[in-house]
Amino acid sequence: MWKLILATVVVLAVGMLAIQLVPYGRDHTNPPVTGEPPWDSARTRELARVACFDCHSNETVWPWYSDVAPLSWRLQRHVDEGRAKLNFSEWGTGEQEVDEIVNSVRDGEMPPGDYLLLHPEARLSDADTQALIDGLSATFGGGEPGEGGEE
Repeated sequence: MWKLILATVVVLAVGMLAIQLVPYGRDHTNPPVTGEPPWDSARTRELARVACFDCHSNETVWPWYSDVAPLSWRLQRHVDEGRAKLNFSEWGTGEQEVDEIVNSVRDGEMPPGDYLLLHPEARLSDADTQALIDGLSATFGGGEPGEGGEE
């Protein structure tokens, strides 16, 4: 029985080492910031930076575990998808899905729970969450479907 356990551990260890060779998820360069929204206040920008920028900007902070596959794959995909949907650092260079910004924060969809597990600083107090919602509403519009601002 112990030989089976040892063999399983060895296979898992070799597998974990082997997947580290996959290059996807290793490019942690951030593209340049080419524009930002017309923030209503510095406070709104700071709250958005804390809660949103790691996935929705070119100012991503890549933690140590972003170098370890398969976590690196998940994080890279999440950042790629986040930037494609909404990128605060490339404002005015393409379409941004602004209609959902306020609603996703208001409904508790953003920041996502798995992000909050590893980023306690993004857990905003109720007052800060409301300040972010108010600031995003002032910056982008009311947040109801069809009312978001457009670039």
